[in-house]
Amino acid sequence: MRTVTLYRPVGQTELELIAASGYRTFPPRLPEQPIFYPVLNREYAEQIARDWNTKNEPCIGYVTQFEVDAEYISSYTVQKVGGSNHLEYWIPAEELENFNQNIHGQIRVIASFCGKP
Repeated sequence: MRTVTLYRPVGQTELELIAASGYRTFPPRLPEQPIFYPVLNREYAEQIARDWNTKNEPCIGYVTQFEVDAEYISSYTVQKVGGSNHLEYWIPAEELENFNQNIHGQIRVIASFCGKP
């Protein structure tokens, strides 16, 4: 089975929920979060984790990396949301459970960033 490597910048609370799943799934979205957006490259994920996730207490941002079934993810369109490397998928919140079922292996933490409180 072919997979695609994706990344997801997360804060402390989301990482704790991922850990509680055994690093297998992403938690459901909050009501004010209509989409789940995994990104296509590490640099963009690091930028979000460093520049956004470190702004709120406890001022820590993480980058996760994971593999998703290539055939499954091909049904979604890549969204360009800024610069040439600002590429992400928009997964509707109600489809996140199905997305999680297409993750192969564990979700890994590959980088962390600390901000100032």
